[in-house]
Amino acid sequence: MCDLCGTVISDGTEWYAVVPDSSSIHAVDAKFDGKRVVVGCTKEHLAELVEQYEHRPFVQSELWAGKIARAVEKHRGRISKEVLAGETGLTPEQIAEGVAWENLDYLRWRQQFGDDGPEPTW
Repeated sequence: MCDLCGTVISDGTEWYAVVPDSSSIHAVDAKFDGKRVVVGCTKEHLAELVEQYEHRPFVQSELWAGKIARAVEKHRGRISKEVLAGETGLTPEQIAEGVAWENLDYLRWRQQFGDDGPEPTW
């Protein structure tokens, strides 16, 4: 499916690119963190997608927050600081920044939707 227009591509003519994206965290392999595969139905749509990602800021704190979330989830919320640092490869300062990013994201969400969250769309 084209990530720009949503066209379903079933004949193998899709175009692919890997773009930097600090919100992209691989489920299990950290070497893929910060990279997103985008798909275009045409060369032009792929170029537009790549351009969009070139203008999106790459925020290290956002990437670190994702790495922290993956490690915490793997350990079902029970993880020591030492294990967290070891599994994420982050310094204590980077962990603090990642946690701060996640907290700010939560506060933004709460300001937008309130304590009860967004209204259901169904």
